[in-house]
Amino acid sequence: MTTKSLLLIGTLALASIASAKTYDLTLSAPANAGSVQMAAGAYSIKVLGGFAFFTNVDTGKKFIAAVKSEDSGKKFATTAVDTNSKGGEDQITAIELGGSSTKLELGE
Repeated sequence: MTTKSLLLIGTLALASIASAKTYDLTLSAPANAGSVQMAAGAYSIKVLGGFAFFTNVDTGKKFIAAVKSEDSGKKFATTAVDTNSKGGEDQITAIELGGSSTKLELGE
């Protein structure tokens, strides 16, 4: 591939991330999203394909986690996070995206 081709592919990938819908999420305690440790706080989430892009609203720090997206068939009123405690740490298992019928399943 030429340098021009790589630049075009990169630009298109960034444009698709920028155009993805953003959802807001607040973690009241630290939690793991897949293998990523996230501190308590406010986050924005963008979903693109099989990945969720988390951005900490206060610090601007970004995290990426692999997700499985599924349509629940019903619209969620608010964004909700399902967690399990494992080894003394909270593990995010699913996120229901408010205003949509999308549920994100997170692995370990």
